[in-house]
Amino acid sequence: MKIINLNQKQLDDFVANQEHSQFLQSWDWSEFNDKLGAKVWRLGVEENGKLVATTTLIKKSLPLGRTYFYSPRGPVVKSQGSSLKFQVEEFLFSEIKKLAEQEKIVFFRFEPTSDLKLKTLNLKLFQTLSIQPRQTIILDLTKSEEELLGAMHPKTRYNIKLAGKKNLTLKHGQPNTEEFSKFWQLMETTKKRDNFSLHSQNYYRAMLASNLMELWQVYFKDQLLAVAIIAKFGDTATYVHGASSNDLRPLMAPYWLHWHLIKEAKKEGFKYYDLFGVDKVKWPGVTRFKEGWGGANIAYLGTFDLVFNTGYYRLYQLLRRLRRVF
Repeated sequence: MKIINLNQKQLDDFVANQEHSQFLQSWDWSEFNDKLGAKVWRLGVEENGKLVATTTLIKKSLPLGRTYFYSPRGPVVKSQGSSLKFQVEEFLFSEIKKLAEQEKIVFFRFEPTSDLKLKTLNLKLFQTLSIQPRQTIILDLTKSEEELLGAMHPKTRYNIKLAGKKNLTLKHGQPNTEEFSKFWQLMETTKKRDNFSLHSQNYYRAMLASNLMELWQVYFKDQLLAVAIIAKFGDTATYVHGASSNDLRPLMAPYWLHWHLIKEAKKEGFKYYDLFGVDKVKWPGVTRFKEGWGGANIAYLGTFDLVFNTGYYRLYQLLRRLRRVF
């Protein structure tokens, strides 16, 4: 068993061939982070010449000049016999620890999508606040359109039909300067209405320039009513970010938009449409909207920190708590 640095084909072929492919572990997502100024590693575990695990490590900053590794929705470990799977996980984490020592990393933050043998690995782990949403809703696009409609809440079906009569228009592709300005205004509106946090404008500009992302916009005449940023990777199309206007809400633009995106992803051969994040307490309105599409509720294990520097990590936890209080 050995650790290797991956090229784009190796990484994407492996991650894309796992069930519910995770775009956050793709080459293009790591490239996006690289362009934002982060240092990135793309590691694989090879056993008898075959890849059995991968992880993308993104080096992120902490106060006082310290850093940590982050692997969003990773590591990705191939399903296999439990004994071999444990050996692969043990080897991968030991190699990450070696790299962390070289880079003076405080902790490794990761978000497993499968049941890693975390307790058996005897690691110094702490469960922490989730970075990516811990729960999501995923639609099975192998079903027919009739089956998908039949699984929806009646109100969702009604709103789709209603929106189809309202002369809405769809735009797809890179936004020009005016369109980005309208996009940003809509994001600000949604932030206030649904209690979301936003990245910077430059973050979204860089994201939309990525090969991974598609921007879809719904207009009524010249007024922007709804937007969606979609990642398409492996077997899954993922609704990453979106926003909608407070104006002309009876036109039901978000329903028309998502039904179009679902049908488009199905036509292109994707198996799943991931609505990417539900929480009845934090985002009640958004969660009701997403639940109306009738998909399967998926719960991930959560976000974990593997700690290498205990003293600094305790200070970091204290500072984090104080920031939430004040």
